[in-house]
Amino acid sequence: MRTTYKFIIAFLLAAFAFQSCQDQDDIAVPTNLEINNFIWKGLNLYYLWQADVPNLSDNKFANQQQLNTFLSGYSKPEVLFDDLRVDKSIDRFSWIESDYTKLEGLLQGTTDNNGVDFGLSYVPGSTTNIFGWVRYIIPNSDASTKNIKRGDFFTGVNGTQLTLSNYESLLFGSNSNYTLNMADLNAGTITPNGKTVALTKTVLDENPIFINKVITSGTHKIGYLMYNGFYANYDTQLNDAFGSLKNQGITDFVLDLRYNSGGSVQTATRLASMITGQYPGKVFAKQQWNSKIESYFNANDPGALLNLFTDKIGTTPINSLNLTKIYILTTKSTASASELIVNGLKPYMEVVQIGDVTVGKNVGSVTLYDSPDFGKENRNPNHKYAMQPIVLKITNAAGFGDYYNGLTPTYQQKEALSTLGVLGDPTEPYLYLAIGKITGTARMAKPIPGFEFDDFKDVKSITGQNQMYLEKAPEGLLKALE
Repeated sequence: MRTTYKFIIAFLLAAFAFQSCQDQDDIAVPTNLEINNFIWKGLNLYYLWQADVPNLSDNKFANQQQLNTFLSGYSKPEVLFDDLRVDKSIDRFSWIESDYTKLEGLLQGTTDNNGVDFGLSYVPGSTTNIFGWVRYIIPNSDASTKNIKRGDFFTGVNGTQLTLSNYESLLFGSNSNYTLNMADLNAGTITPNGKTVALTKTVLDENPIFINKVITSGTHKIGYLMYNGFYANYDTQLNDAFGSLKNQGITDFVLDLRYNSGGSVQTATRLASMITGQYPGKVFAKQQWNSKIESYFNANDPGALLNLFTDKIGTTPINSLNLTKIYILTTKSTASASELIVNGLKPYMEVVQIGDVTVGKNVGSVTLYDSPDFGKENRNPNHKYAMQPIVLKITNAAGFGDYYNGLTPTYQQKEALSTLGVLGDPTEPYLYLAIGKITGTARMAKPIPGFEFDDFKDVKSITGQNQMYLEKAPEGLLKALE
């Protein structure tokens, strides 16, 4: 992503006169208010909806002392952070973390994890009880050594039924060990079967390249890539995966993003460049920031707001497929950077979307630290808080980005939990439909026979991995205000 921010000092000195006035006050921030002060100033500068939050107004406080008085009314940083957000129906995704090492790991696919990636649904006939179903097992995890697989069901943890009030503490609490109480699905009924699976969480790095293979069907050599997270530290391996597909001479391509909740905008841009290859230097996506930052860049450096197709990762050439048509598999868990791929490719090629309506996350965030410029350098040693606020909306090259309610598939079909199938197998329902559309053997989308359940949440949305984020914030903003 481009991070060239020219002539920013002059603009910020004028646009953020409020903060400059505060600096002239020479009033110290008490130690007990340092975190709250960081939260307010970071959101005042970067938050996408800053102009819509009265307490974030540039003219709200005449000096630092008035701001200190306001901040002292909040004993918990998390409460202040939430109070400074717009209505949660508008901002569904901003969040704050008390330990930035956990946040950094999360954004790169490193988590305390036993290896079971799962979804949660309501038990039929209940508005409080829920059950889990296994979407896939992460390789090289504790779960990969246990008797548990995709399509298995569980209703409890350590003998306690999962409910809306306890699922977080049971599944995501501090305990590294727990036992899942397994269940069977019979005629639409979830029934405990007495079996258990003991699991242990470890620090686990998830390689998002879950499956990469070629399926031959008639005259078609169909590349199939199941990609489960836009983690930038795997970009080179992703490029190698595309190199393998290219060397095998594929004629068609299926990109499976059904459980991909997003990640790096830079990685999404690189992935789009691997899929295409014909458009280096052309616009893949456009960023829209709050009015203060947007006005400056539109006047002085509009190119800084563009994400461009590329032909390199650093100095390494990108392995591009030069496709003009792609099949993308989606579900209600497909979010943020995954949706950016679907939307960003549409002005350049035919995108055939198969599956369910996506989440509808058309906004992106950035990690802000308590430092002079909100970057990683010179972070406040007194605490480890960091924020992941929404700072921009993103559109495709044609200017379309209004998919708050999700992207609707070309062929809509929901996963039926009774007929999930084996991921990567040509008979798996979603992949089977995609192959049929490619080869012309499927004339229309047919409902999958089986039982559907009301979705609740999935593990990645609960843990905060449904992100679309920039690698870093624009640098030097606060320094410019000194």
